[in-house]
This record gives sequence, C-alpha cells and structure tokens, in this order.
Amino acid sequence: MYDRIDHNAQETVSKRLNLTLPDAVFYALERWADAEGRPTANLAAFIVETGVKQAEAENKIPPAPKKAEGK
Repeated sequence: MYDRIDHNAQETVSKRLNLTLPDAVFYALERWADAEGRPTANLAAFIVETGVKQAEAENKIPPAPKKAEGK
C-alpha cells in the first residue's frame, strides 16, 4: 500500500532529516542562529535548501525524472 512513492508529486509536507555535525560546526551554527534570533534547526534547513538550489542552478544535480503522460 505504501511501497510506491511518486517523487514527481508536488507535496506540501516538509521532510525530516537527521545529520551529524562536528562539534565545532554545530557550535558555530548555533552562534549564527542565535545572532539571527532563529532556531538552529531552522537556520540549518535554510542553509541546506540554499545549497541545493545553488547546486541545481549550476547543474550539479540531475533534474527530477518527468512523469509519464496519462499516469
């Protein structure tokens, strides 16, 4: 029932991801977030999103497969 995922679907649900950072990077990120008055996780998500968009613009990430017509 849940074994197929349509990666072309425009989902509005945010996805969660766990990542491990070196202590120095985490503490720098925490200081940066504090300086901007935002949660550390929110800043990390923004940085990842910005990096992915930049990589897509530079064609470093292949485009998503196109959905077949009539399906």
